[in-house]
Amino acid sequence: MSVQFGRWDFGSRPVEPDYLARAESLLAPYGPDSRGLHAESGVSMLYRAFHTTSESRHETQPYVPSSGTAFTWDGRLDNRGELLQELKCRLTSQATDVEIVAAAYEQWGSHCFSKLLGDWALVIWNSKTHLLTMAKDFLGTRSLYYVIDSDAIVWSTVLEPLLFLDGRTFSVEEEYVAGWFSLFPATHLSPYSGISSVPPSCYVEVTHGTCKTLSYWDFDPQKKVRYRSDGEYEEAFRVLFERSVARRLRSHVPVLAELSGGIDSSSIVCMADTILATGNGEAPRLDTVSYYKASEQHWNEQAYFSKIEKKRDRTGCHIDITTAGVSESVIDGDSLQVMPGSGRYANAATKHFANFVETQGTRVLLSGFGGDEVTGGIPTAVPELADLLRAFQFRHLARQLKSWALNNRQPWLHLFADAVREFLPGTPTHLDPAPWLNPGFVLRQHSALIGYSSRLKVLGPAPSFQTSLFALDVLRRQLHCEGPSAQPVYEKRYPLLDRDLLEFLFAIPRQQLLRPGQRRSLLRRALTQIVPDEVLNRRRKAYVCREPFSLISSEWATFSEISRNMISAAIGIVEPSEFLDALVRVRRGQPVRMAQLMHTFAIEIWLRNLRRHGLLASDRGEDAAFQGIWPEIAIAATQTQIGRR
Repeated sequence: MSVQFGRWDFGSRPVEPDYLARAESLLAPYGPDSRGLHAESGVSMLYRAFHTTSESRHETQPYVPSSGTAFTWDGRLDNRGELLQELKCRLTSQATDVEIVAAAYEQWGSHCFSKLLGDWALVIWNSKTHLLTMAKDFLGTRSLYYVIDSDAIVWSTVLEPLLFLDGRTFSVEEEYVAGWFSLFPATHLSPYSGISSVPPSCYVEVTHGTCKTLSYWDFDPQKKVRYRSDGEYEEAFRVLFERSVARRLRSHVPVLAELSGGIDSSSIVCMADTILATGNGEAPRLDTVSYYKASEQHWNEQAYFSKIEKKRDRTGCHIDITTAGVSESVIDGDSLQVMPGSGRYANAATKHFANFVETQGTRVLLSGFGGDEVTGGIPTAVPELADLLRAFQFRHLARQLKSWALNNRQPWLHLFADAVREFLPGTPTHLDPAPWLNPGFVLRQHSALIGYSSRLKVLGPAPSFQTSLFALDVLRRQLHCEGPSAQPVYEKRYPLLDRDLLEFLFAIPRQQLLRPGQRRSLLRRALTQIVPDEVLNRRRKAYVCREPFSLISSEWATFSEISRNMISAAIGIVEPSEFLDALVRVRRGQPVRMAQLMHTFAIEIWLRNLRRHGLLASDRGEDAAFQGIWPEIAIAATQTQIGRR
């Protein structure tokens, strides 16, 4: 995952060399391979490379073809061959990805973005029209932030240059924080007010005086895929899944895959082995990394990932992630957290992983993230029942209600009521804001706190299609909260979130994905000859993790101290008495919204980290700064802060 940075001064003032040098010092850890700079009147584009494909090693970026338009491209282009045929230009199969992208843009303009399959972020500067364009792939696997005012626009893959270089003052973005308490923040936001993010499947066009965000592609609700037999659906899924994994094996160095013992990661590893065994994969080797908790009897997955290791006759890297203690590894961490949860804590597990990545020479990590949400892993019949209800297919609806009621051991009337309720106004109870949040904060940010959720629309796409798009949007928001890694440097890829595969999964009947008593039905049926039966047909990997409960009990003094002196309470986010009451219930083993509780800690730790690094404004006096005044990020000692990291 290479990194990009640039500045356009609308008054055409040249960018100072010292400014670019400081920007490059912040980017260098993420792009250690090479650098490139394109500069012209008022515009400078900086690129730091991290090569993950054989073609990328031959790139020169920023790339400026004969037209004079400048491109910086961070990504992997999956449909190179198809684009080369469609372009009918002089480029050969040896062309780099950025050369193909530039040719596509010069032929089709912004319409080319919908044709670019893969994980990518792209910045284009047209000096003739004075048009700056920033675009991202449909999923949002790459981060791309920007700050714009009347004088200039600055953009960057990582947040540090935007925070530190221009001496600006930023406020913490309240809506972003609210998103962290629900289903993650909206993808156009950053943690800081005034810093925006390019959303997935969109491009941002900037001219002198205007800035607009446009969507270039979305899933087609009218697209339907219908076959005559289960076998045809299984074969189609197998072909698309194999192609998706093969695309992500495109690497000139060994690839690493997460292997948790669950169906998603196991399917990816087994399919990758099949591809590499037939010589159709580019990667020289596939290694695996597996995490386990020896202290958690319900979370020890060794029995399952060992089945996959036995099948492939290769033992992977095993990492015990038993906690090192909250006060040691989190509260007192020295690394700057520019985003909530972004700190890198030097405990035994992170050191083990970093050492393995560096010694094996890997640069790519395959993840099974998103598999549950898109392949029918969440066992609810509501979307299918809502489809039948809206289509007035009452006979089929009655049959499905009976089947699901028998499977779930609940009255069919309850299932029917659940389906009807999805069309009615109101917020689902599981999305209600946490009871320890400040009422004023809840009132101001209610939409973000309920995850931007809305009821199913009677008119428009099928209810199951609406549900699929909402689930994908949540996945996009979660990815948006993950910044690039610098210690160690690696690129994450997601085979189960391939665009072609998702188009297929969203277009087939939902009964193929999920049946009564058969969650993930299609995936299981399609991969019976590829994934060991013990893993493929295991029970759902669901458990109650005891670690947060035991952690709060064992570190009670630390957690109670936090609850008494919360920055998030001083600025009107959390009600400290209610929060302390929730902690007491956890200590007693009583039910609490644990995910929201841990996210509250993530926000609090982030705010403390900012204050510890001198980034929360204190010019009013520290006490005044936290008396209901939303804290500003004071970038006063820029050189000091840059040197500290």
